[in-house]
Amino acid sequence: MHVAIIGNGVTGVSAALELRELRPDWRITLVSGESKYHYSRPALMYIYMGHMRYEDTKPFEDSFWAEKRLDLVRAWVTRIDTAANRLELHGRDPLEYDKLLIATGSQSNKFGWPGQDLDGVQGLWGLADLRSLYETSKRTRHAVIVGGGLIGIELAEMVHSRGIGVTFLVRESSYWNNILPQEESAMVNREIREHGLELLLETELERIEDDGAGHAGAVLTKDGRRIECQLVGLTAGVSPNIAVLEGSGIESGRGVLVDGNLRSSAAEVWAAGDCAEIKTEGEGRNTIQQVWYTGKMQGEWAAHSMAGEELGRYDPGIWFNSAKFLDLEYHTYGKVNLRVEGEESLYWEHENGRHSLRIVHLGGRVIGLNTMGMRWRHEVCEPWLRDGVSVDHVLQNLERAWFEPEFFRRHEPSIRRVLAQETV
Repeated sequence: MHVAIIGNGVTGVSAALELRELRPDWRITLVSGESKYHYSRPALMYIYMGHMRYEDTKPFEDSFWAEKRLDLVRAWVTRIDTAANRLELHGRDPLEYDKLLIATGSQSNKFGWPGQDLDGVQGLWGLADLRSLYETSKRTRHAVIVGGGLIGIELAEMVHSRGIGVTFLVRESSYWNNILPQEESAMVNREIREHGLELLLETELERIEDDGAGHAGAVLTKDGRRIECQLVGLTAGVSPNIAVLEGSGIESGRGVLVDGNLRSSAAEVWAAGDCAEIKTEGEGRNTIQQVWYTGKMQGEWAAHSMAGEELGRYDPGIWFNSAKFLDLEYHTYGKVNLRVEGEESLYWEHENGRHSLRIVHLGGRVIGLNTMGMRWRHEVCEPWLRDGVSVDHVLQNLERAWFEPEFFRRHEPSIRRVLAQETV
């Protein structure tokens, strides 16, 4: 039995390792045109900023893959021939498979802006983007970042670390307020501006101007503002990378359409991670999840399905996400800012405006937690949400959740004092 996996990111690699444990005798091949070896994609910013070397971002020694009997093929897949169970590869002989996993991840969104294909206009997703950024940075005095997501803040921090001025164009009224509640979003706005970055809210890109040599020279906004720049970061979200599906007959929507076991419409073909669109039973919106831990989980889930040991309909469990906005950390658990009918929240913010806690509850039971500038223990928060504990239970057990180095200033007394008044 030969399993081919397109993509060697966290989803593809997690699937390969899980399959190796489940089926020691199967042949498994990872195919990637980007890199031969798996590396940590979130670490790209640290390579650029000089905190890490590329080799430091590889979780496994190069010898690991042979030890696990995992074949690595460095090539771009040009076509999936589902009739012949074959992958056509650029510059190499075709690769036949018995089972296939598509784990091609995401790509940066482009919305047809004039000038979006000029040199110096890019996203930040892979090694090619990093190489391009190195070259563009050499001639960049000012950068414009289009979009208010996590990749945008990373790219801004990267180029700012080299003394390059940065302007954000964010169409929303506050940074990332489609995800963060109002107070937390305002906290991120302050963090951005305190670091000397220009933040233009409710501002949209109209076009990117050519400098006369095929490079980005300026951007023009829809309200008529012109900003000279040599680098334009397109970070207005990502979408499933499914170009490889063209001509395959595999059904797709926003991503590769799969069922609850991550099976696609084609026989013996699965998809997982950022590129997968999981069909929802009933009339709900299909699910696309594009964070690291769900990519890992989906890869492992798909491996069980491919091995014939299905785990049932994919279930990510309690939602979790974390990020860092310059010097401000963010952690969220469960349902926060989803505007569930009947939900209420308690909110505490430190007087310095750099630490906060939000407890979201419904019918007296906690359904979500959000922290800014503080770290809480995952192994404590997840059971609280799973069991639907009361707000009082959380307030009485704040110390259990605290996860900061020794000697960090504690905030439990202030949190209890303020939130206890809100519960009266």
